[in-house]
Amino acid sequence: MRAWIWFAVLAACGGAPAATQVGAGAGAAPAEQGALVASNILRGDYAGSRACADCHGAIYTAWEASAMRGMTRDARTAVIRAPFDGASLRVGGDTVTMAMRGGDRVMDLATARGRETFRVTKVVGGRYREDFVGLDERGEEHVLPATYVFATRSWRYKGYSVMVVERPAMSTRSQWSRECLPCHNTLPLATMLYDDIDPRVPAYQGKLSDRMMPRSRIWAARALDDAGLVRALGDEIAFLGAARPDAGTLHDGLTAAAIANREHLDGPHLVELGVGCEACHNGARAHAADPDVRPAFAVRSSLVAVTPPRGQAGTRAQWINHTCAKCHTVLFSRYAWTWEGGTRTANPGGSSISSGEGRDYQLGGCASQMACTACHDPHTTDPPARLAALATPAGNATCTGCHAAFAGEPAAARHSHHAGGSAGTACIACHMAKKNMGLDYALIRYHRIGSPTEPRRVLGDRPLECALCHADRSVEDLVSTMERWWSRRYDRAALRALYGDDLSVNALRATLARGKPHEQAVAIAVLGASGDRSALPALAGQLAHDYPLVRYFAQRALETLTGAPVAIDVGAPAAEVRRAAADWLRAAAARR
Repeated sequence: MRAWIWFAVLAACGGAPAATQVGAGAGAAPAEQGALVASNILRGDYAGSRACADCHGAIYTAWEASAMRGMTRDARTAVIRAPFDGASLRVGGDTVTMAMRGGDRVMDLATARGRETFRVTKVVGGRYREDFVGLDERGEEHVLPATYVFATRSWRYKGYSVMVVERPAMSTRSQWSRECLPCHNTLPLATMLYDDIDPRVPAYQGKLSDRMMPRSRIWAARALDDAGLVRALGDEIAFLGAARPDAGTLHDGLTAAAIANREHLDGPHLVELGVGCEACHNGARAHAADPDVRPAFAVRSSLVAVTPPRGQAGTRAQWINHTCAKCHTVLFSRYAWTWEGGTRTANPGGSSISSGEGRDYQLGGCASQMACTACHDPHTTDPPARLAALATPAGNATCTGCHAAFAGEPAAARHSHHAGGSAGTACIACHMAKKNMGLDYALIRYHRIGSPTEPRRVLGDRPLECALCHADRSVEDLVSTMERWWSRRYDRAALRALYGDDLSVNALRATLARGKPHEQAVAIAVLGASGDRSALPALAGQLAHDYPLVRYFAQRALETLTGAPVAIDVGAPAAEVRRAAADWLRAAAARR
């Protein structure tokens, strides 16, 4: 294993891999060197990240500069790249202007309802884009409507960060304290388990993603000491400033805690602003006081147990992956469809957009043995070149440590049916295809590791994953090749339902014409990179797509294909975009 990968695993796990052991209240918990903390989920178990700096100086220094650490920052002290220089953004009849006033960054919103000014107080994110939080004139903090995207050096409506249809107006109704805290900041883990312990609790922002996992992959949470947990819930409720409830049932206590979280949780109640060490490592006050007492990714508590799904032993890798998936999930966005022909509420497959990687990885077989940290160093911002190297034949060692039969150039060539040493023999290139919508309008890797020949992918999704590299090939050509090379057989009737009656059609062009929005985004991005200028009219037609996020992918694809800017405000109303796209296409044709 490469040195940097091994370092990342050690840093994330606190030591070398070891056999699993059963910890109090933790089900099958990963073994650690020395005693484990007795409790790591309650507010009193947390010490804050500064407590880690003395012993873990090098890691702490690297992490302080990472995108993870800077997930939420105080605008007064943060380095902010977005220019507040008077630029404006329009959605429907609403306009927001970003400017400086009295040394503060402000967003001025003008709508049919009137005018309102927000003073920026927090910046969220910073690797691909910056979102903002600001105070209104009543002193309430809101999620602000404008996002700055680094790749395009332009502003975009924040609502269009996910797959939603065109909006008639901007919204600033979302209060920061009600929307964004658990995954963008550090809170006690217990506050995120209320609905896992009792699914009947009312909605609150600590609800996590497990309910969007297939039942076979859900980690079960249960109370071990009802009375003790009710008392602990009362302590948390009182900390939030709500009235401690009278003693009642566990359901009563969890309900009261969820309501208190929803109504009172705010910045002062965070363990710390942004993603701290304990957002992943869980409460480590006991470890900070005595380094021989080790922290744990597994839940450690006499009050609550969290156990892995059936068939999983609770290995170190599984606990790390479950920890990452607490936040790296995206099925909150209500977009209906998932990969593998599923939906977010019925038979959910993998997510189709960035930030679902942790959840998706758990859907594949590798997650039982390999942690996310085998490829990603959680304590720094991964250099793009290092990640890119993993998707080359030189990066295959990450996979062949377990899949030894495919180690070496001859074995990889036999398995892949591609020339030895070529890009087609890179494990990750095929088994983690680039088909998810990234934050900068480029495709990123799909993290449910699997094969492009799987029937649920071939017959459930467009386009065929082989078309992502072989953009000029037809559906029939690709499918016939897969059948010949890997002794598969695919139902042509099912394929016609996806691509139309004529399977000699180009797989990407058919996806663009007939696909679901996330499938169309994939075809758009690949066609944009193909160099085939005959795709210009079809791509230009997507600039007014029902889903504005897809429009941005179309704009970037056209710019990639032509090598020139496409100066169209694709966030404008669809009718305006359609007219502008037609004008642009005529001008592009005249230049050829």
